[in-house]
Amino acid sequence: MILIRNILFSILFYGGSVIFVIIAGVRICISRRQGHKGAAMWSQYVIWIARHVLGIRFQVTGEIPSGAVIVAAKHQSNLETLALPSLFPWPAVVMKAELRRIPIWGWIAARHGSLFVDRNAGSSAMRAMLRAGEQAKAEMRQIVIFPEGTRTPEGEAPPLRPGIAGLYRLLKLPVVPVALSSAHVWPRSGLKRPGVARVHFLPLIPTGLKRDEFETRLHEAINRKPE
Repeated sequence: MILIRNILFSILFYGGSVIFVIIAGVRICISRRQGHKGAAMWSQYVIWIARHVLGIRFQVTGEIPSGAVIVAAKHQSNLETLALPSLFPWPAVVMKAELRRIPIWGWIAARHGSLFVDRNAGSSAMRAMLRAGEQAKAEMRQIVIFPEGTRTPEGEAPPLRPGIAGLYRLLKLPVVPVALSSAHVWPRSGLKRPGVARVHFLPLIPTGLKRDEFETRLHEAINRKPE
């Protein structure tokens, strides 16, 4: 039964994604903010089929931030990358540069204002991300980043990548940590299984902290067990 559910989910996910990419593409030609509404519809569709096909419930607790803020989330599965953007009015998501090369979708993401990071480009990549971050801040958007940089199994707590400290220091924005638990239902490899994926928004970390204190507080927060 679990295998059948996974096959059906894949059919609905990829088939539906084509439709929602077209919708987002049409909307983003109207305005960048309309483009996000199309993307949010896609995220909500993924949450819906995850619940009704896979039996995975996406449970959110804590205060969801609005306005100009950095949202720094734990990263255990693709579920949070697909679902989290739908929770915000107009987010700017930090993502790897390779995704920009996806036909049509990459153009939509770039026009929408995503912050692309080329991990092999060194300081030039950081400067480009900061320029995009400054624009997002001016537009009062939520900058969503996964500061560990990659998916990790449940229970692991790798060090933070340097990009989050740079954004925090130079953009002078508070950071909202997000603890979550999703790998047990949506593993990096293998079949997705029924259960609850929990996402918990924690109290913000204020601006102006020294790098060591900021990184320690953030690392500890996102690695808590979500409520």
